[in-house]
Amino acid sequence: MSDGKLYICGTPIGNLDDITLRALNILKEVDLIAAEDTRHTQKLLNHYQIDTKLTSYHEHNAEHKSKELLKKLKAGLNIALVSDAGMPGISDPGYRIISLLRSEGMRVVPIPGPTAMTSALVISGLATDRFAFEGFLPRKNSDRKSYLENLKNEERTLVFYEAPHRLIKALGDILAVLGDRRAVICRELTKKFEETIDGNISELIELFKNNKPRGEIVLVLEGGKVKNEGEAWKDLSILEHLESLMEEGLTKKKAIKEVAKLRSLPKSEVYQIGIKIKVNR
Repeated sequence: MSDGKLYICGTPIGNLDDITLRALNILKEVDLIAAEDTRHTQKLLNHYQIDTKLTSYHEHNAEHKSKELLKKLKAGLNIALVSDAGMPGISDPGYRIISLLRSEGMRVVPIPGPTAMTSALVISGLATDRFAFEGFLPRKNSDRKSYLENLKNEERTLVFYEAPHRLIKALGDILAVLGDRRAVICRELTKKFEETIDGNISELIELFKNNKPRGEIVLVLEGGKVKNEGEAWKDLSILEHLESLMEEGLTKKKAIKEVAKLRSLPKSEVYQIGIKIKVNR
């Protein structure tokens, strides 16, 4: 008996009409559907009058359930993997069973469907030629800030998922670490109360202080600006700029002159900051 196939089946992110004919056929024909939340998926199946048997597959049972499903596939059963919304494997545990099957040399078949990530990206108006999906930001403030520090030099458009109750704090940390960039908030995509809001981070923070964010949220953030190599000093304070030039071998006097020239500042103003540097060169 030949091995069964695992179908990675995209399902709607909100509007139940956003499902392909192929996906419907697969869900009808497979022997079993492994769902992130069987109660949620049952509503989709009922809508399309599909009576295929369901089993749970989620973050808390993924390790042992992957092995269980592997046995069923090796016994010749065909299985569809679905998440609550969108494509399995995107910010959910689906990648675990996919990785296991790939290591076993077994067949994994994609059944393409919608994702909140790409839907938000294409309506954001931000650059789409290069982007990075970062999933959910860390929950703790300190971890989130450290994570964002690693994205400071990222020039690609950034896409995040975020919970509504953490959105304002996340935006505050983005403002503090990455600056007041343009961003787009996509809320409840494809659903009745779908909403897209754009503005600078500082503007969005003020907006949501008075309007509590609700629903499922995708945050699309403008990438960092490309800087010429000779303009790296623009990210430095005057003191850091002076110290940088002195580390390159300039005397304090020449460093002050160079900084004043580049920044179009009076030498006297730069000198007052330069006197804080104790070591003469």
